[in-house]
Amino acid sequence: MAKTMIPMAIAYDFDGTLAAGNMQEHSFLPEIGIKPKKFWAEVRKCAAENDMDPILAYMHLMLKHAQAKDVSIRRSSFVRHGAEIEFFPGVKKWFKRINGFANKHGIELQHYIISSGLRELVEGTPLAKEFTYIFASGFMYDQDQVARWPALAVNYTNKTQYLFRINKGILNSHDNDTINKFVLEEDRPVPFTNMVYIGDGETDVPSMKMVKYKGGHAIAVYDPKKRKTANQPSPKAMAQKLIAEDRADYAVAADYNQGQKLDQIVKSIIESTALNYKLKALQK
Repeated sequence: MAKTMIPMAIAYDFDGTLAAGNMQEHSFLPEIGIKPKKFWAEVRKCAAENDMDPILAYMHLMLKHAQAKDVSIRRSSFVRHGAEIEFFPGVKKWFKRINGFANKHGIELQHYIISSGLRELVEGTPLAKEFTYIFASGFMYDQDQVARWPALAVNYTNKTQYLFRINKGILNSHDNDTINKFVLEEDRPVPFTNMVYIGDGETDVPSMKMVKYKGGHAIAVYDPKKRKTANQPSPKAMAQKLIAEDRADYAVAADYNQGQKLDQIVKSIIESTALNYKLKALQK
């Protein structure tokens, strides 16, 4: 008889978590000839003037500026930009290694993206195949695969719904009937106690708090190369603040290499999860 594997999931933010900065800054903004600082200032202005969700504002301005510069907004073009994204140390080897470690402990580990960035860009990265599902903002396309309208905007507050979708095994963003149906905790595919959320800052706070409240683990990562500015504390200080405010369990550098603190923490959580299941089995 085949051994029953223990389900476990890691949900990742993307920008500042797996890769430095915002994903649009790696190649899209350079192609349309706009500096990141100027673009994001325009996003904030557009959102404020129209009482608009900032995610919808940035998606609108991406299309507006691309069309003005005669830059392609086909789906394939966004996917191409995703291939240009550079990741934090160790990310590319992380998934195979951590999956193998989990498997040795009887755990079937799944990986998910929950991001305000564009799913098309994530799909263009070499990591796309590692994710069970990518929950992220995205465009709808016409018959020629040209972006025409935002199909989905994932902001920091509605990120939490995707944790419930993972919990209930709903791998889409549109099925609101199933997500609202009552399902006993023991019948849900991935218990919250078996979830880890990895994010980089205040926009991940609701998701971190949700996972912690439900018995899972929240990890705040930071870019160790970035320093504080006149208007903002360092990413490390921001991550440590999340610990002080009981919004995250750990604050570590975004280094996914073997033996680093992040690697040690996730492996320890995997071992702890496996041990808890063993103890429950002994109780029965």
